[in-house]
Amino acid sequence: MPYTVLLHLLNEDSVVGELESMPEPNQQFVELKSPRLRDGREVSYLLAETNTVLYPWNRIHCIEIMPTENDEQIVTFIRE
Repeated sequence: MPYTVLLHLLNEDSVVGELESMPEPNQQFVELKSPRLRDGREVSYLLAETNTVLYPWNRIHCIEIMPTENDEQIVTFIRE
């Protein structure tokens, strides 16, 4: 199950993309598929035909995991 994530990079704009699985603690890098900026534009330092980018951990500040369609269901309780 791919996860849509927001990757916060040091001294650069955040990049949105998909991860096939959550990174393991012993990995040296994060493999991000279909990278794009938050507004959907192409990342300026990548070629247009680039599908996958490997970011080393020392360039990553944090990773935000975006909610999936199943997570977005809001359950509210109304007291009448």
